[in-house]
Amino acid sequence: MSRSFNALPRETAQDSPDEHPFTVLLVDDLASMRAALSDELRHAGVSSVLQASDAELALQLFRHHRPDMVLLDIRLAGMHDGYWVAQRMREMEPGGWTPIIFLSGLDGDLDVWRGIEAGGDDYLVKPVKPIVLAAKLRAMRRLHEMRRRLVQLSDELHAANQQLNEMVELDPVTGLVNRRGFDRILHTEIEAARCDRTPLTLMLCDLDHFKRLNDAAGHVRGDHCLREVARVLREVCVRPRDVASRYGGEEFALILPNTPRAGAMTFARALGGLLKARNIQHPDSPVGPVLTLSGGITTCVPDGATSAVSMVLRADEALYAAKTQGRDRFFSFEMQMDTIAQRKL
Repeated sequence: MSRSFNALPRETAQDSPDEHPFTVLLVDDLASMRAALSDELRHAGVSSVLQASDAELALQLFRHHRPDMVLLDIRLAGMHDGYWVAQRMREMEPGGWTPIIFLSGLDGDLDVWRGIEAGGDDYLVKPVKPIVLAAKLRAMRRLHEMRRRLVQLSDELHAANQQLNEMVELDPVTGLVNRRGFDRILHTEIEAARCDRTPLTLMLCDLDHFKRLNDAAGHVRGDHCLREVARVLREVCVRPRDVASRYGGEEFALILPNTPRAGAMTFARALGGLLKARNIQHPDSPVGPVLTLSGGITTCVPDGATSAVSMVLRADEALYAAKTQGRDRFFSFEMQMDTIAQRKL
């Protein structure tokens, strides 16, 4: 057996140095075979060799260490053979891929076919020649590096796409979510609230007589006021899923998941008070000396008939009602709410 593991020529072992740590799980029930193969693997540049003598230990090492390659003997001591081990390993990594090379003294076509069907990627007949082992190792390391680079590129592409989506869905003046982002998030939250059977509140807010402010103070001052309002909205949207968005012009929209009607009215009163406390001057407003806002609120537990369009229309109707009643206030229409929630108002 020792003649089968003659030292590999050093120039072959060092032909393609690996830039990243490479771990091999070696599974064989013969200690002498494991020792010989382990020496050859280290000589070929493998940084870490894990050894297992039976199926159970092999699966345990595979699960905890996630090796980059597996050398797996077909005949193992105990109840399970290498085919069974390979199948269990494949079940542990759905969507992943760790190369598995079978080792066996059998070289029949049926044995090769069974190995591939069990989840193996290659097949070496024992006794293994060092030069053949080194060649298989280099091939698998190349595949490993290619897969690593593909995963890295995929992660970078995903991050770039996510950043691009965030930029596309961001209002450049206020830094809030824009209309495009609002439409997407509202649709998502309706689906989530429908599934969880929880209340969802939508508020449409309009800055009172904002056109007069723009006309009197100019658009630069108007943009400054919009950014101040955006800061207020961000301050009141304290929960992770609360979303403040610029719906368009001087209109803003708030999406408040898991917020009943009574809670929405409390939120609205706090928002109006906080904006007044900022003391944003509006000398040409018929409502008062500082900038105020009017809002329409709709709250529901979404069902199959609820849509983003229906919620926006309902909130818009409530906003119109708030304006006709004198502005500087919020108005709420009831939408699929029970009487208990109504009495709490």
